[in-house]
Amino acid sequence: MIPSFLLSASVSIPPPLPTLLVVPTGIGCEIGGYAGDALPSARLLAAASGCLITHPNVINGAALYWSDPRIQYVEGYSLDRFAAGELGLRPVRQQRIGLLLDAGIEPELRQRQWQVAEGCRASLGLNLGPVVTTDVPLEVRLREGSSGASWGELGQPDALLRAGEQLRDAGASAIAVVARFPEDPQSEALRAYRQGSGVDALAGAEAVISHLLVRELGLPCAHAPALSPLPCDPLLDPRAAGEELGYTFLACVLVGLSRAPDLVPLTTEEALPAGAELLHAEQLGAVVAPEGALGGEAVLACLERGVPLITVTNPSVLKVTPEALAITSGVQRARSYAEAAGLLLALREGIAKDSLQRPLDRLSEISSSSDTPLS
Repeated sequence: MIPSFLLSASVSIPPPLPTLLVVPTGIGCEIGGYAGDALPSARLLAAASGCLITHPNVINGAALYWSDPRIQYVEGYSLDRFAAGELGLRPVRQQRIGLLLDAGIEPELRQRQWQVAEGCRASLGLNLGPVVTTDVPLEVRLREGSSGASWGELGQPDALLRAGEQLRDAGASAIAVVARFPEDPQSEALRAYRQGSGVDALAGAEAVISHLLVRELGLPCAHAPALSPLPCDPLLDPRAAGEELGYTFLACVLVGLSRAPDLVPLTTEEALPAGAELLHAEQLGAVVAPEGALGGEAVLACLERGVPLITVTNPSVLKVTPEALAITSGVQRARSYAEAAGLLLALREGIAKDSLQRPLDRLSEISSSSDTPLS
């Protein structure tokens, strides 16, 4: 039982501090380089800020998911446009999710995707449908950049867009995509990834697919790869476990999209504060990103508009640090996402960061010129 004095205490709760959390896709981040392993950190930052805006790569956990009304699920391309002040985000109660299936998926694997969709309707009450299959296979190809980051190509982008347009015209307000991805279960890269090192080889190509649909259709989109189940690995890294629990990655995508905010294009005039029902970049109170991955559009746009940047120690294959970008002010460094949550709370509560540190420097005094009159 909660003591009565706690129930009766009058507590002033500060308003939410809208915060952008970015963990770039396909660069092998120690936290966030796997399916959903950044979700605990995102939940903590959502609790600290009261409103967290982040992308599917952060919270998609394959067969695992966690719904939190304080987290806005925003695909990476639209997240960049939001940070640049070109899009507003309109929170919604429910999206109608159209399911887009690649014609290259084999019949049994396709049936597994269909069963996930039916299960999410029956067990979670999601509003799904219609379903469209592309008229030709999408032909996904995986690539790796010179930095070690993953990316990819789409052999039939027009087929993807035709299917997306069909879903939009049939009334879908968000789109979940399942594309057949190439696989090599014996590859050394996959073995290393499953055992805790290396980069997610699929993530870069997934971003290509979702970026294209969002850019052309203006609807919330997210992607789940279609892959054959892998044999059990007794040395599996805990971060990879969520990816190997079932036959598909689709469940988390459907849950995330079910309440993804609408994407509202803004004119120059409309980019000013437009009311509580529309989130826009002018409301951002902070952006959180790995300290070595600061070169993305969203982070740079936030820096340009003076949004406080919290960098977190989260190693990856990139080394785009504040020093590399010659950023000399407006940066707060955190050794963990837990420490970043503390910094967000300080910002939200209006507590000066310096007052939390020791030693506490003395106040400095500016000397006035003798010929300057005092007011």
